[in-house]
Amino acid sequence: MLHTKSARLKSTGVAAAAALLLALGACSSGDDGDAGGSGEGGGDTPYVALVSKGFQHQFWQAVKQGADDAADELGVEVTFEGPETETEVDKQLSMLQTALDKNPDAIGFAALDSEASIPLMTDAQSRGIPVVAFDSGVESDVPVTTVSTDNAAAAAEAAKHMVDLIGGSGKIAVLGHDQTSQTGQQRVTGFVDYIEQNAPDVEIVDTQYAGGDQLKSADAAKSILQAHPDLKGIYGTNEGAATGVVKAVQEQDMAGELTVIGFDSGKAQIDAINDGLMAGAITQNPVGIGYETVKAAVAAIDGEDVEPVIDSGFYWYDADNIDDPEIAAVLYE
Repeated sequence: MLHTKSARLKSTGVAAAAALLLALGACSSGDDGDAGGSGEGGGDTPYVALVSKGFQHQFWQAVKQGADDAADELGVEVTFEGPETETEVDKQLSMLQTALDKNPDAIGFAALDSEASIPLMTDAQSRGIPVVAFDSGVESDVPVTTVSTDNAAAAAEAAKHMVDLIGGSGKIAVLGHDQTSQTGQQRVTGFVDYIEQNAPDVEIVDTQYAGGDQLKSADAAKSILQAHPDLKGIYGTNEGAATGVVKAVQEQDMAGELTVIGFDSGKAQIDAINDGLMAGAITQNPVGIGYETVKAAVAAIDGEDVEPVIDSGFYWYDADNIDDPEIAAVLYE
């Protein structure tokens, strides 16, 4: 069954970002990104610089594909980069500063920390560079729009399926990927709020965070399972967290004993669902996120109005619908 809903949109990193801004100023610096090109603003072809949260998950490769598709269609140059892991806030801020210093016609930014980039958002505004937030918003009025999944609603959908699958009662746990991005926060609060409001006999006994890293998530999941041997289910809030839970279940020989629900897609989760190790997951539309980000950036460059929020949609998928054309179109390996 398809589920889509409209999208809505802390850390102490603000001081670090401000210091970084003062240190780098308006000086041009080399591109230390992991992917993308060396575009510069000011040419005949509009240039859009995209700074993502990372590259370690297949999700971001799918976002890049959508951005590249839009760039080809709309005749703009796009670069796409991000830190190696989704815990490197300072490195992402440095990449954002470098992107700004290339004087692009527009910036796309997926914030690892919703507050740390505020000084750089202000810098972009002062330079007249429109900003499009994507995947995760920032605590700033500078972005002209945010292209995102309604993460709170998607997490509530995951919670609804968890309640149904465990029979409406029992102990469960949450394994989050971060506490600083709006995405990380909303995927936990949306899940927890649904349980508290709709499932009085379901108890969330533990919530841990492992940075979206698969191995760290596996260790955290094993710790939760050892502390709560009567646990009925675990929800992982992104690709790394969810596949880490699956790994822990396999290592603890608990396949079939624990209900695992994930978020995002990727080969590991698809295989886990097909093998019966994971009950199901929420997938976003990452290609659509990349495409709509570049499309909104081009509209902003042209001085057109854009909607303040662009909902990219979400879907529940499991063994029953994973091969449906509508679902297969938004899954990525």
